[in-house]
Amino acid sequence: MIRLGLLIPSSNTTMELEFSKLLPEGFTVHTGRLKLRNVTVKSLAEMEQEIEKEASKLADADVDIISYGCTSGSLYKGIGYDEEIEKRIEKISGKPAVTTAGAVVSALKNLEITKIAVATPYIDEINKLERDFLFLNGFSVIDLKGLGLSDNLTIGRVDRRILMDLVLNLNHEEAEGIFLSCTNLPTISVIEELENSLRKPVVSSNTATVWAVLKKVGASTKINGYGKLLKNI
Repeated sequence: MIRLGLLIPSSNTTMELEFSKLLPEGFTVHTGRLKLRNVTVKSLAEMEQEIEKEASKLADADVDIISYGCTSGSLYKGIGYDEEIEKRIEKISGKPAVTTAGAVVSALKNLEITKIAVATPYIDEINKLERDFLFLNGFSVIDLKGLGLSDNLTIGRVDRRILMDLVLNLNHEEAEGIFLSCTNLPTISVIEELENSLRKPVVSSNTATVWAVLKKVGASTKINGYGKLLKNI
C-alpha cells in the first residue's frame, strides 16, 4: 500500500474525487488543506505560509510521498518556484515531493510537446503568470484562454460543456497538445473526448500530477480512459 499525502487549497472540491478515479489499486490518499477561497496572487501568497505546518502533519501519517496540488500556487513566483516548494516540503517532512506545476512541465516534455494551447478558469492576473512560467520552461504558448474566475468554489463547479467550448475555441491548430490548468477544474470527463476530437494529447493539472506521483514512487501501470499521458507509465 502506498500512502499519498495531498496538500490542496481548502476550497478545492475536485482533486480528491479525480484522484480516486485516476490512481490505481494500492494507493490511499491522505489530504491536508491550505486556507484559500479565491485564486489571486494575494491569496496564493497567504496560502503558501501554511505549507510547512500541513506537510509536517502529513508526515505524521507516514505518507510515502507528498504532492502540492495547486497549479497557480506552484508557479506564480516564476520559474523554479515549483522546485522551491518541493524542497520546503521535503525538508520539513522527510518525504519526497512533487508539485503540480512541475508535474505539468515534466509531463508535457515526456510527450515531446513544445507548442501548447492552454485553457484555464483563471483571471488575467494569474493567466499572465502562467503564460510566463510555461514560456520560461521552454514552451511556446500558441493560445491561452481563461474563464475569468477567481472564486475557487465556482471553479470547482464549472460545467463540462463550458470547459469543452473553452477548449474548442482555442487557437489550437498549430499546438502539439492541450493543457487544462487548475487542480480544482473538473477535467477528467472531457479528456478522452477532446483527444479524439482534436487528435492531439490533452493533459490536465490532475492527470499530470498523478503521472508525476506514479513516476516518483516507481509505479509501472496503465490507466485507460483519461488521455495518452496515463496509458503507459
